Amino acid sequence: MRPYEWLLIVYFCYTAAAAQWLPVRMPIPVVTPLLNLTILAAMVLLAWAHGLRHRVLLGVIRDWFAFPLLLLTYREIGWLALPENTHTLEQRWIEWDRAVLRGGLKAAIEALGPLVPSLLEISYTLVYSLGPFAVTMLYVYRRRERVKRFLFPFVLAVVLCYIQYPFWPSEPPRTIFPGQDSPAFDTVFRRFNFGMLGGYGIHTSVFPSAHVAGAFAAAFGMMEALPERRWVGRFLLVMAVLIATATVYGRYHYLADAGAGLLMALVALGVSRMRSAVAASTAARE
Repeated sequence: MRPYEWLLIVYFCYTAAAAQWLPVRMPIPVVTPLLNLTILAAMVLLAWAHGLRHRVLLGVIRDWFAFPLLLLTYREIGWLALPENTHTLEQRWIEWDRAVLRGGLKAAIEALGPLVPSLLEISYTLVYSLGPFAVTMLYVYRRRERVKRFLFPFVLAVVLCYIQYPFWPSEPPRTIFPGQDSPAFDTVFRRFNFGMLGGYGIHTSVFPSAHVAGAFAAAFGMMEALPERRWVGRFLLVMAVLIATATVYGRYHYLADAGAGLLMALVALGVSRMRSAVAASTAARE
């Protein structure tokens, strides 16, 4: 199994266990372990077939299989939403947001009319494409063997956010504080994002922001995996900054969520570098 695949295995075992001890409604305690067992079997079977046959096609499937699995990790953690939420955390976090937004950030973003707000909303929409874009670039530059190096910090940053959600029950500011500090421009891009979140959003937690964590982890991961093509990592870093700003300005997340998401990406980068250093040291000794 690849290192990032082990991360997914641990995550699916975690959600299967969490479905048993959290007060969630039926049939979630039954469906979750059965579904996850099926997923784990598929992952092991794919890895076994690839190791046995060494076919390029099977390797490519493994490269891309992580992305639909990450979507499933998001949906599954949504099943673990607790039945009640006192919104204590949100009442604390909103004070920091008001200080930043009313302190000049909102006015600066809206100074040129709908231009910057639209750019931020478009960036927020594209957050789901950053991982696939990064892997595509590795293919384009014929560095497919480095996909594993990129996916480890990327997957780790995202699952580090999701595993914390049951412990930080919270709702986004757009639903708890509707209309407060909302963007002045209701662009078509904003309406699209609202529609997406309304149909596919979860209600377990918003802290830390997996959007921010994944965006920064994609940038950091590509800087590590493809250092000879610096524009890719730099482009992803700019996108990550825009996405982090959009989450707060658009009221999708609190400033605390965005900051914690960045921290998760940094933790994932640190762990990834430690793994690489240990592997290099072991190889040198051998």
